Formats: sequence, structure tokens, C-alpha cells
Amino acid sequence: MIFRTLRTAALSLAVVATLALSSTCAYSQKAPAQKAPPSVSDMSVPDTDAPHNWTNDQIITATVHQAWILSGKDEANFFEIIKELAEISARNRNLTLPDNPVAGRRAGAYIKAQAKLDHDQLLYAIVDKSVRMTGTKSAGTPRAAD
Repeated sequence: MIFRTLRTAALSLAVVATLALSSTCAYSQKAPAQKAPPSVSDMSVPDTDAPHNWTNDQIITATVHQAWILSGKDEANFFEIIKELAEISARNRNLTLPDNPVAGRRAGAYIKAQAKLDHDQLLYAIVDKSVRMTGTKSAGTPRAAD
């Protein structure tokens, strides 16, 4: 149940952020690139079984621009990156993301504004802060102290 709520909230967060960042990052394309084949999956449905060209280590250390490049300049792939980062952040911080479209829009607006300020900042830092702003403490087992 918690995983489903986390996934739904991450999806809402990622949809708004993807739409916001795709227009911001689109200006960096100088020549039209060959388009990837259209995704057969609906963006509103999580696609965790799809093969990716990235690892968690790569996306955690990627800047906004590098994540866009890593996604193949594809909105659906960029959306997956943001969704994965939100899930990682919420899990590491023992937070549950709200299953609320308003909270997703608010988080997405924050991500959009921060990404516009500096394309060379870490995308994970932006997503992590938005997760901290919108998430609530999970009722599950507390993390062990290091």
C-alpha cells in the first residue's frame, strides 16, 4: 500500500516536472534530432519494466541537462528518471509522497522553477528537496542509524 501511494505521488511529481522541464531543455537542441519511436505505454502508468540506458548512480549524479541527454531527449524517459529519483529520495528519507494531484503540481512547479535557474545543478538535489517539501513521515520501520 505504501509503495503504491509512493509510486502514485512520484508519478504526479514526475508528470508536472517532465512537462515543465521539457520546454526548458528543448531550447538546447540546435538541430532536429531523429525522433525516438513513440512510446506505446501511457505516461500515466508506471513503466518500471522498460529497459533503460541509465543506472541509479548515473541519474543521481546527473545535472538537469545531463539527465535530459541521458533520457535521449525523450519526455517519457526523462519522466522515468524523475520518477526514479523521487522514489529513491522518499525511500531514503523514510517519507511517503501524498497521493494528491495538487501536491504533485506544487512539487512540479518547484522543480520547474529550480531547473530553469541553473541547468547545471544536480537534478537529484531538486527532486530531493521537492520530496522533502511534500512528503510525510512513513509509518513504517524507521531507518537504522549509521
